[in-house]
Amino acid sequence: MPRPILATIHLDAFRHNLAVIRQRVGNSKVWSVVKANAYGHGLDRIWQVLMQTDGFALLDMNEAIYLREQGWQGPILLLEGFFKPADLQIINEYRLTTAVHSHWQLEEIEKARLDNPIDIYLKLNSGMNRLGFTPEEYPQVVLMAEGVKNINSVTLMTHFANSDNEVGVDGQFAVVKRLQMNTLPHSLANSGAVLWHPKTHGSWVRPGIILYGASPSGKWRDIADVGLKSTMTLQSEIIAVHELPKGDKIGYGSRYTTQQPMRVGTVACGYADGYPRHAPTGTPVMVDGVRTQLLGAISMDMLTVDLTLCPQADVGSIVELWGKNLPVDEVAESAGTIGYELLCALAKRVPVIVD
Repeated sequence: MPRPILATIHLDAFRHNLAVIRQRVGNSKVWSVVKANAYGHGLDRIWQVLMQTDGFALLDMNEAIYLREQGWQGPILLLEGFFKPADLQIINEYRLTTAVHSHWQLEEIEKARLDNPIDIYLKLNSGMNRLGFTPEEYPQVVLMAEGVKNINSVTLMTHFANSDNEVGVDGQFAVVKRLQMNTLPHSLANSGAVLWHPKTHGSWVRPGIILYGASPSGKWRDIADVGLKSTMTLQSEIIAVHELPKGDKIGYGSRYTTQQPMRVGTVACGYADGYPRHAPTGTPVMVDGVRTQLLGAISMDMLTVDLTLCPQADVGSIVELWGKNLPVDEVAESAGTIGYELLCALAKRVPVIVD
């Protein structure tokens, strides 16, 4: 028999989450962000269930080509743009929309021999200081882009650094408003802005993590009333049970010492499966539907759970590491990270099924 760990991708949850997003954004069109192999879910597994989206946004040219070759005829946006001049021939052939964040990219578009002009998303650095043109140069860059025969349309694009926390978007949004580029279509809103800053929705929104049922802030309580559903469940089984006396040590480094006689279970899941090695004692886990906790250090292939609250559990009991009953954000927050990282880090050795 194979090792009992398994990831399940919930396709109906994608349909549901896309519908929730559409309710939030009204007439704005939706780029479904499927970068990083659809946040670890597998682009090949999920893209068809999202065919009601208006477009797909990603980074990898090969993923864009895959979507075209599988039959997707709608828009595809390259969020980081192109990296080499030769990439423009792929953009041309596969009818891709590209972000443009640097002068050299504009120059290469102008020089390229293209069958048809392309659509671009002109990146504004409104304060995140990652990619894009400065607010001071942006109006002139727009004029330049609109004068390039190889460019069909220009959309204003920026990215919010704090749409998911108390800082908010007002500072960066004010930069956009000052430019008075009302004649250009706008794409501003990431997941946090989709949920909490409707004034930013504009022509197109770019939901990422909320499409997968997790929180932009990394805190499940922030989206508990939104109605999103988890799109991935990671589960395994107990493969051994131990009755330990008070004072026994558990795991590498003997990080946990039993405070009283305890019944504990060993689970077939470890950091080589994508579970966070730095998850501490107390990180939540579900055993046979009962919420309990991790004990001690995470090993490469195994972890230990407290069975005090689930005395019925035994070898073969189902353990949910995250998913429908245990939000990935709760596990991530306990481990000092975010749900994005856990979903993207699912290891290739973990079998995956879809339902």
